[in-house]
Amino acid sequence: MAKDIPHIEFDSKKPDNSGIEILTIENLAERKDETGHNPEKAHQVTFNMIVFYTAGESKHLVDFVWHPVKKNTLIHISKGQINAFQFTPELKGYIILFTEAYLKKQISTLPKNEIDRLFNAQLFSPIIQVPVDSNVETYIRLFDEEYSNSQENYNQDNTYSALHTIIFSKLERLKQYQTFHLKRSDKLNTFLSFKTLLEVHFSKSRNADFYAEKLNITYKHLNTICKETVAITAKQFIDQFLILEAKRLLINSELKSTELAYSLGFEEPTNFVKYFKKHTGFTPNQFKKTIQLDF
Repeated sequence: MAKDIPHIEFDSKKPDNSGIEILTIENLAERKDETGHNPEKAHQVTFNMIVFYTAGESKHLVDFVWHPVKKNTLIHISKGQINAFQFTPELKGYIILFTEAYLKKQISTLPKNEIDRLFNAQLFSPIIQVPVDSNVETYIRLFDEEYSNSQENYNQDNTYSALHTIIFSKLERLKQYQTFHLKRSDKLNTFLSFKTLLEVHFSKSRNADFYAEKLNITYKHLNTICKETVAITAKQFIDQFLILEAKRLLINSELKSTELAYSLGFEEPTNFVKYFKKHTGFTPNQFKKTIQLDF
């Protein structure tokens, strides 16, 4: 399909890059016509991103939802999410990009809560409105200065790692105030285990009982955990997860709807069409055409 939403790979121009990079929003806007890809068109990233807006007002697309952004808005985008900018003349800020391999290397230095809050798209909004008196911007600017300093290469990886840890720790502190109801607990641990199982087995089963059995708990208990964690039932969470996965595959794959239905675990393509329309109001083909027109 000619209009597939592109996958954007991590591609640093800096030699011996360890998997992390920073650039400005202004620079990305200026070079959008030179890269062969327009960041204002929806695209899927194969890495993680933090976008911090320091001036201007606009909106940012994350997984088919446009979010308003302004000064001190921070957006976190996880690997695999759909994303698009909307540039305006006044818009300024920074974009930190880092690979999954870099994140895994950093995990040992990051608190567990931090990983949960910043890397679970189903649990939290991708937006943080950073308080004016926060010094998050100070450390992001320092990171940009360090990264841009081509004269000093000695021990740079350790410097990047330290700044990355500081920035993430500060973001976790801000995020926890927005998600105070989600403290580290056995219930949250079970929910995260459920989510991990779903990521592996969603094409095998859409039945909540299947996941409850694998977790060695009852369906009722899994339902209670989901309601307390994300305010929906286990089945609703499964449906939301599968629909988002279907949307991503529909716009990023040359698979026909019938082939996609089988890959998602539907025995009959017509069942997938009915399921998709029930949850979105569109058939898969209608959704595909609508997205192509919009983006």
